[in-house]
Amino acid sequence: MTLNVLVTGGAGFIGSHVVDAYVERGWRVTVLDDLSTGSRKNVNPRAELVVAGVGETAAIELLRRGGFDLVNHHAAQVDVRVSVADPASDAETNVVATLRLIQAALESGVRKIVFASSGGAAYGEPLRIPQDESHPVNPISPYGCAKAAVDQYLAYYREVHRLSTVSLRYANVYGPRQRREGEAGVVAILAGRLLADEPATIHGTGDQTRDYVFVEDVVRANLAVSEGDLPGIYNVGTGVETSVNQLWDALQRSAGVAGRVSHGPAKKGEQMRSVLDGTRLRAAAGLPEPLPLEEGLRKFIDDL
Repeated sequence: MTLNVLVTGGAGFIGSHVVDAYVERGWRVTVLDDLSTGSRKNVNPRAELVVAGVGETAAIELLRRGGFDLVNHHAAQVDVRVSVADPASDAETNVVATLRLIQAALESGVRKIVFASSGGAAYGEPLRIPQDESHPVNPISPYGCAKAAVDQYLAYYREVHRLSTVSLRYANVYGPRQRREGEAGVVAILAGRLLADEPATIHGTGDQTRDYVFVEDVVRANLAVSEGDLPGIYNVGTGVETSVNQLWDALQRSAGVAGRVSHGPAKKGEQMRSVLDGTRLRAAAGLPEPLPLEEGLRKFIDDL
């Protein structure tokens, strides 16, 4: 079946990989992106690009006239530090603009919404490891609050309006096209410094842990929920906990070079531990086991 799909944030790191996968399925794909962090060069040539932000009138008009079957919503303000500095601005993009988008999708006949949520940011500090979908939601940053709020709004639309909605709670995603600037991609930032023979900075002690999942595994998750009948909330992670210090060591091994690193102040709103149990979606969709970190790092470095 050929679907007509809108991917917001489809010029960005993760969204552009999802667009590629949809295009390979033979689907008609439109990308909505304001290019503030995304790039035209990431956009598949067989997809249509509309340059606008999700909070703009043009985005709502596109939805109302587009005849879309599926909306995959990846556009977001993704910097935790920005959300801490200005929670209201973060909420304008990540909650209010998103709600307008969801409402327009409902009114225009969209059948399914797939939302790029966040596992670590939504769950907060873990009460148990790894964190599964039943783990209490206790975000410690405005960014996490926003992601958790949209998850709940999507549950409302699913239960009350019978709109098929899926929230994919990502672990820390890494891979080709990840930006080396900003705060959203520690793997890309550290790898970029390492390969350029520039000193790297690890915020805090480096003992803080994350679950690093390769972008190809994230794409498989998006395809599974886009094609299948799998509404609800699902984690997308590996279940493997890795400290930032361990990540730095693994990057040096994967690149075959030694780098220089120092430690700076810890970031406000950053939790100490996060690791997600992604087995529920893998079992429901028959997905393969996630790529081991060092193998993914080698693929990522080879692509740089």
